[in-house]
Amino acid sequence: MAQIEKTTQTIDVSKPGSIPLDLHDCKEPVVLKGLVKHWKLVSLGQASSQATVDYLKSFYNGAPTFSYFSQPEVGGNYGYNAQATALNYESKRAKLDEVLDLIIEHLDDQQPPGYYIASNVIDMNFPGLRAENDLHIPVQAKASATEPPVPSIWIGNKSVAKCHYDASDNLACVVVGKRRFTTFPPEQIANLYPGPLAPTPGGQAITMTDLNKPDFERFPRLAEAFKHGQVAELEAGDAIYIPSMWWHQVEGLSKFNILINYWWSDAEKYMGAAMNVLYHAMLSLRDKPAHEKAAWKHVFDYYIFGDTSVPITHLPAEAQGFLATMNEAKSRQLRAMLINKLNR
Repeated sequence: MAQIEKTTQTIDVSKPGSIPLDLHDCKEPVVLKGLVKHWKLVSLGQASSQATVDYLKSFYNGAPTFSYFSQPEVGGNYGYNAQATALNYESKRAKLDEVLDLIIEHLDDQQPPGYYIASNVIDMNFPGLRAENDLHIPVQAKASATEPPVPSIWIGNKSVAKCHYDASDNLACVVVGKRRFTTFPPEQIANLYPGPLAPTPGGQAITMTDLNKPDFERFPRLAEAFKHGQVAELEAGDAIYIPSMWWHQVEGLSKFNILINYWWSDAEKYMGAAMNVLYHAMLSLRDKPAHEKAAWKHVFDYYIFGDTSVPITHLPAEAQGFLATMNEAKSRQLRAMLINKLNR
């Protein structure tokens, strides 16, 4: 990744398991060196891949779940086919102990098939694993938070999760193997050439580019993205915080890789998914005449993206309606109104 010069800030963790900074203050990614080096999985991974698999199996409850399977020629580079009309791998339900055995079986292959257990909520398939492999994430506690910090596990051989963004804050802990994280701020979206909104590997569009072999003739704006990108290479026991909406590519560099991550959001549950707003805007705004779109941009800046106190400062409290701070009761009313309007 020679074209990206900036290295992500690194903080050495003096006390493993303790996050040494307020994550709310982090406006860009930061590496927490040695944060989870005390975990059982980390020590096992450094000793033996088979011992690590046996340890995971001891917690596995036998329930099948979705895993990724790709042909050797894909090289673990999970993304689109040549026409971007389908994904270049198969996602199917499988027993996780069998997937783990396949990884070990092909561990020393020169060009192995791709196996990837992606974003598996630990408590759903590996109950008890967290007893020796868990963190407390010091975030604002809200009983009605959209997404409290819940750990998921990612297991596979060499892989590239192509550059994408997530709507949640993310703390990713490298447990076994080495990983490279390449990140870009949200405003670089146009320079990263997002692919179609469907299909996607995990719900968000991924880049059409190859960051490791950039084609600047086909994707000339990528050169500008590289000026704003940063790279971090993590060893087992390290973690990285990635703020929500930051684009990130995650590469499993070793023959056997395990990552545990925590996503969370302080947003209230009643708010719903912001992606729904994007789809609705495609329906109602995107193809309007240019002068109308320009005017609506000012309207959105006034009501949504600007200081939300401005639209109500001159209104009596009883006249503020949906302009006032949202709550669950108002959200239900607004949702019902929207459903009624959309169904007309």
